[in-house]
Amino acid sequence: MNGMPKDGMRAVAIDRFVGPEILSVSIVPVPEPKPSQILIRVESAGLGIWDVAECQGIIARMQGINPDFPWVLGSEGAGKVVAVGDQVSEFRRGDSVYGLNWGTNPKRGFFAEYTALDAAWASPIPSNLSTEQAGALMIDGATGLRGLDEILGLKQGEKLMVFGASGGIGHLAVQLATRMGAHVFAIASGEDGVALAQRLGAEGAVEGHHGDIVASAREFAPEGFDAALFTAGGDAADRALTTMRDGGRAATPGGPQVALKVPSTVRLLSYNDREYWKKGLDLELIGKLNELVDAGPFEVHLGKTFPLDQVVDAHQALSSHYLGRLALLPGTMPAQESASGA
Repeated sequence: MNGMPKDGMRAVAIDRFVGPEILSVSIVPVPEPKPSQILIRVESAGLGIWDVAECQGIIARMQGINPDFPWVLGSEGAGKVVAVGDQVSEFRRGDSVYGLNWGTNPKRGFFAEYTALDAAWASPIPSNLSTEQAGALMIDGATGLRGLDEILGLKQGEKLMVFGASGGIGHLAVQLATRMGAHVFAIASGEDGVALAQRLGAEGAVEGHHGDIVASAREFAPEGFDAALFTAGGDAADRALTTMRDGGRAATPGGPQVALKVPSTVRLLSYNDREYWKKGLDLELIGKLNELVDAGPFEVHLGKTFPLDQVVDAHQALSSHYLGRLALLPGTMPAQESASGA
């Protein structure tokens, strides 16, 4: 641990479960990696709606965890390996990695300058992706790819609709499906979202709030869509479902916000159950994700980034209009505020 700060590290740590509006940065000890762990100097940490549930204690209750405080928040991120446990052979100091730290106890999360992570929950960063972007790839990237590949069984040449194509899962799914050989039609939020989806490879796109979804979709797929990935529900999603062909497949990561009225001729497949992430990192899935990302230029679009000290602002931004993902940059000082992308 030579070179580690002796007076601790900056982290968003809680001593009880709280609302995100009162989060702050404190100084806590740098974690000592166990024999099976790596110590990562965190450069980027993805922020999602699940992080709100975590700080409120909802994730701990779901996972049946009796929390051991202080609890350092942050479930995914990326950075450089600075120390390696005795039992770790797959990583070395200096490696660039991204990983997942979901529902563990005691929680040593990514909203910190350093985190200790079991090596089995980490992966090398794809070679053509920046560390900053990789910090927000794993959860949404794995969820999107699982939906396309395992759940929908997407085939080359099929016509795919992505509903919510400017969001975290959606904008990644557009790129992944394109590389899998599908013809992608995007339904996105805002004209900026439509532009993003088209730039990332969608062959057709329509604005989901004010555009004529049905007319645009039928023009793109006159015989109906073979498959669809929905990341949101509501009236617009229900209208979009009417453009599926008989026998088409629709998939959703689940949750009440993605409730859909599905025609009887369409098969709905809901996934991303709670137990999936408790089984450990799906290395085969992550390996395929890395291969697809490395197949050409790829973007994890960061609509906004924040230094660690602006963690409250970052959580508030989750309820605003933004494209792609949000991220905290633990190595960025407050004077170097960052707001990129959108």
